[in-house]
Amino acid sequence: MTRDYLNRCQQLLETVAQQTPMIEKAADLFAQTILAGRMVHLFGSGHSRILVEEMWPRYGSFPGFNPIVELSLSFHNLVVGANGQRQAMFLENVPGLAARILRNFDLSHLDSALVVSSSGCNLVPIEIAEEFQRRKVRVVAIISKAHSEASTSRRPDGRKLQDFADLVLDTGAPIGDAMVTVPGLDTPVAPGSTVGGCLLVNSIKAEVAARLTAAGHPPKVLTAGALVGSERATALFEAAYDEHARRLAKLYENLGAGT
Repeated sequence: MTRDYLNRCQQLLETVAQQTPMIEKAADLFAQTILAGRMVHLFGSGHSRILVEEMWPRYGSFPGFNPIVELSLSFHNLVVGANGQRQAMFLENVPGLAARILRNFDLSHLDSALVVSSSGCNLVPIEIAEEFQRRKVRVVAIISKAHSEASTSRRPDGRKLQDFADLVLDTGAPIGDAMVTVPGLDTPVAPGSTVGGCLLVNSIKAEVAARLTAAGHPPKVLTAGALVGSERATALFEAAYDEHARRLAKLYENLGAGT
């Protein structure tokens, strides 16, 4: 079973590698946003939240990204009862919620966005991308293409996340996401979208870092003390968090002006 799963992950790696030109285009867009002093907005509901947090903040990442993690859509730990999974799955298909989420930010055409949804069919991620585009924010979407094409949109007009994206990247995960068939078990196990998604976002991250450095603005990367020493690591953490705060402040300073 392990060898089967790892072989299928190798296929995901090949799928991502084939998208290198698209990854580079996404990095061009995100680097332009960061160099302009603005932020790349990150959104994913459900387990797509994992890729949002993979992008920033964690070791090997840097400021310039605004992770929008709505706990009501992505807090899975309790599973049942109050704040349970049933409620989260219901809420990610409530129309109008996306607009209320983005009402919290003063968006600019200089911003860009990364929206993640394996199926590309749940309403809130679709409306998040639609709202971004309506406000002239360019959108990169990450979906599982095969799964999305086999799935039905929760939106009445049938449109999916990829219909509101300027650029679409594919995790390579199969229909249903799970990749391993166990003898005697009639449903597959071991999903692949997170693996493919992490390959995509970290490839983008590396490309963005290269562009910022080449432009004379090397990023402040969160780095372990085991690698650079505790003093340097602390300085990098403080500088990165301060830069994040300054960038984030711009998203609030003119909020609601003129309304």
